[in-house]
Amino acid sequence: MTGKSKVLAVCISEKKGVVKHAVDFVEVNDKGIVGDAHSGDWHRQVSLLSIDSVNKMQSKISFELKPGAFAENILIDTGIVLYELKIGQRMKVGDCTLEVTQIGKECHASCEIRKITGDCVMPREGIFTKVITGGKIKSGDDVELIS
Repeated sequence: MTGKSKVLAVCISEKKGVVKHAVDFVEVNDKGIVGDAHSGDWHRQVSLLSIDSVNKMQSKISFELKPGAFAENILIDTGIVLYELKIGQRMKVGDCTLEVTQIGKECHASCEIRKITGDCVMPREGIFTKVITGGKIKSGDDVELIS
């Protein structure tokens, strides 16, 4: 693990439990990503998933997985093993500082992602963060562990 990566895509959805869609950039404030259904006063404001995790799933299915397929807000390149991070670790993503609050999650068997792919990697390898400092995040931005 190098502690550095790049943003491959930023994604949002207007409601929970559905596939997110890629956008050019996101605005992040103290509630999370502006316009995303998961923003709010809680510990899972912004989710991240690695392309390594997506690639594991891609090898098991016959159709192309697009960014946001697992309801992740931020898809990152290789370089950081997200699910090995510790609660409380912080990272700089674009202009923003995010703090890890949860590794994985309980899966909802009826979610759109599981219905489409037959499995969901997010509960095992995705992470959730809260916003420490807001700003903008776009594809190509650096991701760097800072604590």
